[in-house]
Amino acid sequence: MTTDLEEAWFFDKEAGHLVRPYTITNGRTGPVRDGFALITLVATADPCTDTTRLPPEPAAILHLCREHPLAVAEIAAILDLPVSVVKVLLDDLAQARLILTRAPVQLTEAPDISLIQAVIEGVRRL
Repeated sequence: MTTDLEEAWFFDKEAGHLVRPYTITNGRTGPVRDGFALITLVATADPCTDTTRLPPEPAAILHLCREHPLAVAEIAAILDLPVSVVKVLLDDLAQARLILTRAPVQLTEAPDISLIQAVIEGVRRL
């Protein structure tokens, strides 16, 4: 499948998408799990996954994320789909175990600034 939207059957260069977003998500407005931030990285779990039986949008997501992980916002921009639609599609792909995700580091998980400063000072003393 091509990532060039001008060649995809569901995209018309002049009219835009020929399929309404709620049709793509089967009427769902949000993902079941709320783990997709704009900067969550998405990668295809198995690059050899057969996408011929998938709808075009999930297949395009798997194709895009085969080579290297992409952020949710990047996927939405490349496919020219609303982020909410992409999150629903990603949720479906995650439930089917076709993608791997890496959520952004939470501030509570980030190292303490005083620890980093202590390490820097220790290195300077060497």
